[in-house]
Amino acid sequence: QVQLVESGGGLVQPGGSLLLSCAASGRIFQINIMAWYRQAPGKPRELVANIDYDDNINYADSAKGRFTISRDDAKRTVYLQMHSLKPEDTAVYYCHTDRILTGDGLTIDDSWGQGTQVTVSV
Repeated sequence: QVQLVESGGGLVQPGGSLLLSCAASGRIFQINIMAWYRQAPGKPRELVANIDYDDNINYADSAKGRFTISRDDAKRTVYLQMHSLKPEDTAVYYCHTDRILTGDGLTIDDSWGQGTQVTVSV
């Protein structure tokens, strides 16, 4: 079993910054792609950014130039540094992995964290 736990959300003014973290726990040997998604009220969940095991990165158009995704495999953690936040960034942000290789050589696919709320408002 693995768990993904997000942290770092909160209330910030437009133009401000937040750093989100997602820590994976369990008997983990390797994580393939780590990603951040977000879901606003009444809207579908959407990909914000992802990063693979070799640090290849993709960003949504809305995130380019403002957000930075990174990972620290020693800490089994993925980060999302967000700058120049806008009200439309308000959403619950979720951590996701496509595949985890456990210490027993097993694979666990499609894992989600519980989400952390980001609110951008005056």
